[in-house]
Parts: sequence; C-alpha cells; structure tokens
Amino acid sequence: MAIILKVDRMVADRKITLNELAKRVGIVNVNFSNIKISAIHFSTLDAICDILEYERNK
Repeated sequence: MAIILKVDRMVADRKITLNELAKRVGIVNVNFSNIKISAIHFSTLDAICDILEYERNK
C-alpha cells in the first residue's frame, strides 16, 4: 500500500504556511521536500497529522 503525501494541499486548505507547520512540528522547512524523496520519522508524521487535524477542526 502506498502512502500519498498531500501536505501542500492540506496546509493550503487550513490557511497556514509550510514554514508555520515546520515551526510547530519542530523541523526545518526544507525537510518537507525530503519527506517526498526519503524516510520520515513516525513521530514527525504524527506531529504533522496532529497539527493539520487541529487546524481543520478550528
């Protein structure tokens, strides 16, 4: 099963920037580019999901 990344779209839908998301997750913005081409820690993925879900429900 493939994992499809829609971070860019989800961030735009929630009206926050990738810079803001990176700051709140505690990573450097450039790491979002790396997510698309390499591995990601589950703790980072969990933090991204938590923030995007929170922003959706505001």
